[in-house]
Amino acid sequence: MKVEKAKMVDVPQMHKLINKFAAQGEMLPRALSEIYENIRDYFVVRNRDKVVACVALHVSWSDLAEIKSLAVAKARQKQGIGAKLVKTCIDEARQLGISTVFCLTYNPEFFEKCGFVSIDRSALPRKVWGECYKCPKFPDCDEVPLVVHLGPPRPLSDEK
Repeated sequence: MKVEKAKMVDVPQMHKLINKFAAQGEMLPRALSEIYENIRDYFVVRNRDKVVACVALHVSWSDLAEIKSLAVAKARQKQGIGAKLVKTCIDEARQLGISTVFCLTYNPEFFEKCGFVSIDRSALPRKVWGECYKCPKFPDCDEVPLVVHLGPPRPLSDEK
């Protein structure tokens, strides 16, 4: 199974997958319109034409990005797909010259296995919380913040 950029035709399946986990309290819900608006952030894993996993890398600032909406169908879990999706996001962040990637999760152990470390939520810049007012759990967030540092930002070009 390979990781690919999401396409518009994937959005309804991604929405269903993400919100199935959200209904079980395992992640936050995403509106269909939000997924369409941010389609360029998403990667998917398909089995034939069926989306079995997805994730988003959302750029927050020049040196900061968030991994969001990581969902792997129950039947496909424990096969390394989630780790592969996280690695894809980290690789893309490196290619973009982003030095820090964070996530907010209910499953910190998984992200720790991917190299993330737990941090105090106050260590994240205020810009990160810009979307929080839309969250059904605002202002009582119970997600765990984690971060991975990729090193200093790289220049955007080879010019000196």
